[in-house]
Amino acid sequence: MSLRRRLHITPTLTTVIGGFVFVTAALVLLVQASTSEKIVRKLGGSLINVGMQSLDRAFSSQIEAVEEAGKYTASALQSGSILMRRPQEVADYLYGMLAPLEFVSFVIIADKNGNFVQINRSTDNSILIPQFVPVTDNTHLLTGLIAETAGKTDAFWIGPDYYPQRQHTYIAHVQPVATGGIYEGLVIVAMSMERLSEITREISTDLVKVFIINPESHELIAHPQLEEVFDQLSPTSPLIGLEHVPDDFLKTLKETSIVEEDGYGLASGMELRAGFDSLGKKRFIVLQGPEFGPTGLPISIGAHFPGKILEQPLEQLTDAVLIALALLGLSLVGAGLLAYRIGQPIRRAAMGARAVANLDLDKVKLLPPSFVRELDDLASGFNSMVGGLTAFSRYVPKTLVQKLLREGRAEAPPEERDVAVLFTDIAGFTSASEGMSATETAAFVNRHLSILGAEITRQGGTIDKYIGDSVMAFWGAPERLENPAEPAARAALGMAKAIHEDNKLRTARAEAPIRVRIGLHMGPLVVGDIGAPERVNYTVIGDTVNAASRLESLGKEIDANAEVIILASSEIGERLPPDIRRKSIGVHSVKGRKEQLEVVRLET
Repeated sequence: MSLRRRLHITPTLTTVIGGFVFVTAALVLLVQASTSEKIVRKLGGSLINVGMQSLDRAFSSQIEAVEEAGKYTASALQSGSILMRRPQEVADYLYGMLAPLEFVSFVIIADKNGNFVQINRSTDNSILIPQFVPVTDNTHLLTGLIAETAGKTDAFWIGPDYYPQRQHTYIAHVQPVATGGIYEGLVIVAMSMERLSEITREISTDLVKVFIINPESHELIAHPQLEEVFDQLSPTSPLIGLEHVPDDFLKTLKETSIVEEDGYGLASGMELRAGFDSLGKKRFIVLQGPEFGPTGLPISIGAHFPGKILEQPLEQLTDAVLIALALLGLSLVGAGLLAYRIGQPIRRAAMGARAVANLDLDKVKLLPPSFVRELDDLASGFNSMVGGLTAFSRYVPKTLVQKLLREGRAEAPPEERDVAVLFTDIAGFTSASEGMSATETAAFVNRHLSILGAEITRQGGTIDKYIGDSVMAFWGAPERLENPAEPAARAALGMAKAIHEDNKLRTARAEAPIRVRIGLHMGPLVVGDIGAPERVNYTVIGDTVNAASRLESLGKEIDANAEVIILASSEIGERLPPDIRRKSIGVHSVKGRKEQLEVVRLET
């Protein structure tokens, strides 16, 4: 075909040019999209920063109220506005102090000798009767704290600690009281995990779950659902470990991955992590560094929320990009359709050519006619070729040709090899077929040969020829096998099993079962292309073939009534693995062979 005639597919150049235009425009669009994505990420980071600042203010306002109450109370004691020697007066003051501090669990004013007044808030938010304790016992939280505070002037936080007498975990703000530089006592304002969890419950929403965590041990301090596992608190476990938190996603905190902060512009001290919930939906976790919490306490405020809060703008940006690309693509629809119509038969021809190369002709789809002249000629020629090969393959062993092709050979000159040969025959077929019509006989033989041929193919054998109701097959050529005896024997045993199953069906149809004899022998043979130049067969010739055939015939002498009898020479038997059962039946003379054969019978 000349170059001028090849230009009949010139319209494809339109698609190529259009493709370059499309790619150029798409690159410009992608650059714009990338810039917009950075802006969207910055906005997402700003949203996180603002949200965490709001959470910090909500929590800090409660902490500051506690610190301010402790400081004010210490001032009142130092100024003499309230006196420790008047416990009821102190109690009345503490009632008023505790009332507005809804997240405070209890308040204690103690003198340096261990005498103290305590006011508690119950779980229903009512304020309980004050306790006037002259001396602390050894289990009270004041034990050791008075002595520790004596040398300090600045307030500090303690905890989280588990108090056995209260069976709960608390953080507490301790304010030393000194008059004229002389230590007088202390003020303790304590918040329980329950109260802290109430704070997180109030500032959480349906989408955003707020919690407080120990950033070092990753134990939970406060959570909207933490009350569900308060019974797990103990002196040895003052906090709730991640594996016990009543939040399925938060349990996976250690399995989440850190998200690079640069893309979002998060504030200093923020850590952003990403993971997936039990439904496979993405969620983000943001943690605030402990340096932003109460002084001296390892506390970090955190929140987790659905990934769509951050990624939905990016998804919308992606949608916009896709829409832009789609609009751009509309200008190239005509060229695209043309490319598809031209490329479709070429793709189908390529796939068909691969199938033809493997002789999988049943998988080849015929090519449709085309409005392009060259493609129409291609379809017509390809379809004719497939039709001819399909007809030809009915008379040539396809597996043999495939093996030769895998070995890269188009011809097979005769050579000598050790080959295992198998012969089969139906016992009494001539008399059994007398009552059949020609059509019935052909159907019976075809079915029988199909059953046997399937087992030969399954074991990688080559069917040499069909001789009436008999089959001749061999192993070891054209592919070389280390032990061709084993697949030949397994094919024979597979045939026996298949014949047995088929006889069950025949008996159910009130048909007489068939009996089959099988002979196996192995030895040197000449294998390759045998015949005249215009008509050759890939076959095997030699005494081994005759011996296998005679072993098959010997079956009627050994066990004429056997449903399937498999006789093999010792050359076969010696090469079989232990799982193939066989029994020696001695040395036998076979017709047409001077030397006797040692024969084994394979047990089915």
